[in-house]
Amino acid sequence: MNTGTPLLEVSDLKVHFPVRSGVMRRQVAAVHAVDGVSFSIQPGETLGLVGESGCGKTTAGRAIVGLEAATAGSVRLDGLETTTLTPAEFRPHRRRVQMVVQDPFSSLDPRMTVGNIIAEPLRRYRRGEDTEKLVFEYMDRTGLPREFARRYPHEFSGGQRQRIGIARAIAPQPDLIIADEPVSALDVSIQAQILNLLKDLQDELGVAYLFIAHDLSVVKHISHRVAVMYLGRIMETADADELYRNPRHPYTQALLQSIPVADPKRAGNTAPITGELPSPLDTPDGCPFAPRCPFADDTCRHITPPIEPVEARHTVACHHWKEIL
Repeated sequence: MNTGTPLLEVSDLKVHFPVRSGVMRRQVAAVHAVDGVSFSIQPGETLGLVGESGCGKTTAGRAIVGLEAATAGSVRLDGLETTTLTPAEFRPHRRRVQMVVQDPFSSLDPRMTVGNIIAEPLRRYRRGEDTEKLVFEYMDRTGLPREFARRYPHEFSGGQRQRIGIARAIAPQPDLIIADEPVSALDVSIQAQILNLLKDLQDELGVAYLFIAHDLSVVKHISHRVAVMYLGRIMETADADELYRNPRHPYTQALLQSIPVADPKRAGNTAPITGELPSPLDTPDGCPFAPRCPFADDTCRHITPPIEPVEARHTVACHHWKEIL
């Protein structure tokens, strides 16, 4: 894995959705879906982006591929600022960033055969090449029998549809794939197959992933680094092994302790997460996790914690991380 110049740099990204009311549709509030997120991804690296449903993970991913407009902040692809580009200006670079979604059936045109679904990006981005040959090549790579090429999405299982979506995503030869909860709707046995497929494709093609998930146990098996997100902000980032061995944010610790394990020795001193995720319409002052944190004090409730280094590649946003073991 390359540790030089990042392929993707996200800096202080914000995505706010206006809430309008009245006859004149004036803005009366804003949903702070993403509220100052920063991270980077190296070529060939997988960054796991983890958090509860509603924390802004998917919105961040959609902003990176240009499906949501950034309110503020920066998204750089190989140094190119993409947030200021018009759709027409971004079009030549769209091949480099593809997406795999949670529900493959919703993203597959039911009127198109599997062959045409995979061929569509090839015709757009790889003109002049043998499309039929490439379709079969990507079907082979993703474990799809060639006879499936003439069949339609409704004829397949969820795992097979996800393979179709992955084949379509890798066909334009992207540098980065945003994988948004790609296995959460699948049976556990099928999840493992899809995760192994993604890892094999990364080894073969050198593609980088932003792997979005709510389940830390899934992310552990595919990610080089993990960023833990809560209410639109990054709480902790570290190499995967380091994060699972030495979590320093109370939210990360609670997420890890919620994973079922057959190991009574792993019991810790962190209380389970209580309460509901606050509304992004009315985010709390100070640390966003303070209303649900067992260690929160007045400082946490009024002052936003800075992102501090724990080790060289480990950062945390918590006033009390040095005291919480």
